[in-house]
Amino acid sequence: QAARAAFPGWAATPPAERAARLSALSDALAARKDELAETITAELGAPLPLSQTVHAGLPVLVAASYAELAASYAFEERIGTSTVLLEPVGVVGAITPWNYPLHQIVAKVAPALAAGCTVVLKPAEDTPLTAQLFAEATESAGLPPGVFNLVTGLGPVAGQALAAHEGVDLVSFTGSTAVGRQIGATAGGAIKRVALELGGKSANVILPGADLARAVNVGIANVMSNSGQTCSAWTRMLVDAERYEEAVTLAAEAVLKYVPGERVGPLVNAKQQARVRGYIRKGMEEGARLVAGGPEAPLETGYYVSPTVFADVTPEMTIAQEEIFGPVVSILRYEDVDDALRIANGTVYGLAGAVWAADDEEAVAFARRMETGQVDINGGRFNPLAPFGGYKQSGVGRELGPHGLAEYLQTKSLQF
Repeated sequence: QAARAAFPGWAATPPAERAARLSALSDALAARKDELAETITAELGAPLPLSQTVHAGLPVLVAASYAELAASYAFEERIGTSTVLLEPVGVVGAITPWNYPLHQIVAKVAPALAAGCTVVLKPAEDTPLTAQLFAEATESAGLPPGVFNLVTGLGPVAGQALAAHEGVDLVSFTGSTAVGRQIGATAGGAIKRVALELGGKSANVILPGADLARAVNVGIANVMSNSGQTCSAWTRMLVDAERYEEAVTLAAEAVLKYVPGERVGPLVNAKQQARVRGYIRKGMEEGARLVAGGPEAPLETGYYVSPTVFADVTPEMTIAQEEIFGPVVSILRYEDVDDALRIANGTVYGLAGAVWAADDEEAVAFARRMETGQVDINGGRFNPLAPFGGYKQSGVGRELGPHGLAEYLQTKSLQF
């Protein structure tokens, strides 16, 4: 009700003023960066350096990027005899996960506010304190009452109520594909829009002639970051048969640098720890070769999982098909480039990926054939303005940059 009451006034607020509030929000987050990082480490278990640089640092940049977009975006254009207006869709119900608790909040709330929408946020129950700090930052930024609203609670209770509520015009959800399917069905019954960022099983494709050592080391680092709790992690490493064993040796050596309790934090809770250890056991049962790590807990205290590398993984194995969401890498062998593409595209997911080749042109040619939403070429850096989202069962819609803003707009044409 608060969001609905605030919507007309916020939607009518000039984009330049909305931009100013978003700029103030970015500044408020930056001012509390240390507190946010320490809270995320306490709630999630991420090592403090990661919390400082990624978990607390990236959202500051994203909020600032939407301040710039709100001020410069073309909310109106002339096409022939029509004026086309891009207007806010209404009240947004945002349901966010625990793995990147602040980033996922900002990636939804900032573009929604830039578009002129009002928001009701339901954060993950494992990381509610980070959301509380964000709510305080919105007050510091001077957002009018009701423009941003925070409701904590369990997903099946508060999340379901938010997704089903007749006063919500769009549901933006990040989480598992299973829950995304439920939210999509609920929203479909009410003919309301959804933006769903769901699971992934991304391929790290190392083509013949690529810098093998660099590709393997960067690939291992990608999966070990955030203890493997990243939907876009490159959890499948694809290597040609000729260099396969060399890659396995490099991966086994590289993963030794990721020491639990130092560079790799615990998983978020006991349930997640048990789930990931179960997948490791499943990989061993199905015949994959364990070359590093294993199902045993590496430390007596904390929800840690040993950084794990499997070799001799075949495409049909469970660990090559299902999202594990832990520090586990599967190395698969391919015979030629077409075989690599078949394996890379051979899951129900399509969120991210990587391609390494002797030159960018060759890598780009391969990436164009991949069924996935975002591909890093020869170690390309993350771009917070590039659209992020998936193909197939990895989701619907995009986040970040102008494509993320467009998710929260609807179109009206005036003919004269």
